[in-house]
Amino acid sequence: MYEIVILGAGKSSSFLIEYLAKMASSFSYKLTVADANIQNLTARTTLLENVQIVAASLEETSTLQKIISDANIVISLLPPFLHTKVATLCLELKKHLLTASYVSDEIQKMHDEAKSKNLLFLMECGLDPGLDHMSAMNILDNLKEKGANIHSFRSFCGGLVAPESEDNPWGYKITWNPRNVVLAGQGMSQYMENGEIKYIPYPQLFKRAEALFFENFGEYEAYPNRDSLSYIPKYRLENVDTFLRGTIRKRGFCSAWQCLVDLGLTDDSIKMMDISNFSISEVFKRFFPTNVSIANYLKIGQDSEEYQKLLWLGCESDEKIALAGNVSPAEYLQVLLEKKWKLKDKDKDLVLMQHQILYELDGKNHELHSSLSVLGQNAQHTAMSKTVGLPLALAALFLYTGKITKRGVQIPTEKEMYKPILEECQTNQLLFIEEEKKQPSDDFY
Repeated sequence: MYEIVILGAGKSSSFLIEYLAKMASSFSYKLTVADANIQNLTARTTLLENVQIVAASLEETSTLQKIISDANIVISLLPPFLHTKVATLCLELKKHLLTASYVSDEIQKMHDEAKSKNLLFLMECGLDPGLDHMSAMNILDNLKEKGANIHSFRSFCGGLVAPESEDNPWGYKITWNPRNVVLAGQGMSQYMENGEIKYIPYPQLFKRAEALFFENFGEYEAYPNRDSLSYIPKYRLENVDTFLRGTIRKRGFCSAWQCLVDLGLTDDSIKMMDISNFSISEVFKRFFPTNVSIANYLKIGQDSEEYQKLLWLGCESDEKIALAGNVSPAEYLQVLLEKKWKLKDKDKDLVLMQHQILYELDGKNHELHSSLSVLGQNAQHTAMSKTVGLPLALAALFLYTGKITKRGVQIPTEKEMYKPILEECQTNQLLFIEEEKKQPSDDFY
């Protein structure tokens, strides 16, 4: 019997598991979900039919090999560092592989062999990356078919918290991989602006956030992703003047996060000595001089929004965070944020995405905005899990039924892949709203 295996049952897996379980009888396939954490497996599958679970460490090659050998399609929601191992086994065992993660250099090198074995390794097929690619390419290809010249493409996406569930000054809670939240933006960000390549070093990144507004949700801001440039050829926009992909946060988030960057709390390069008995304030004090207040060191007022956010995190608190052994500043911050930014059971998260496109058609300048907003139901049935899981589930079904025939290492920028997935996403209430601006941006002039 045809089998689909899902590796990983973490925060973003619930919708994917439930959708494929619901479809298993109609499409006549077996569904297996594997994870090292039995609590994750139980929480995601207890009420579902047509699901087999496997509780096992997925870092062990022999265990992975056994699970993958029984599959036809493998969907990996494991941490990115495990994807090369998974992909290598899929190549060896001749199994299709789908993930929501970025294409690594190691996996890209598998393209020719995967194609020769009639295998699809579909990467970047979640939310961001994933739905952003598909929705953007749908618009861009349609505009090009009409004869439009694309001058500027800017795209932003963020996993946030719904306004009614905002109960902390950061306006943020964790709905996806917490380590990625802490390490976001590290390295050098690069993008194209008015025909020139621009670079932003990590220490400056969050100072360069720009304002965004979403109808019904309010004011937000966005900072550039680390690598926009590599997507210019992937989006077939070699002649574009401006190309930028960025991440959305609530207004005021970035200036406060910059304080954590300036302190050094996002650094992952060193291990701090055992701090298991330290209070939060004692840990914070290790990052600025003695006899200087944190506000004075960071040059922020005690009545500032930035200081209030740091206070809420506990920068002057006697509370202790349970940790064993030596950890990096980033690891400590991650544990602190997982505690402080945890979704409550009835909290609703929010996914926002917006493409901003400047183009010329029939001698006239146009500005098009295409926006997506998705509200979660609660802490388990999140907007993040739906927007990551539904594209992956649909890709698996369309691969199984033969609607997707591409092979090799791919991302969903071709019409064969993005068109059926987007059409089915619409029937599941993932709707992009397009708006033509009456007065195009000054970037045209």
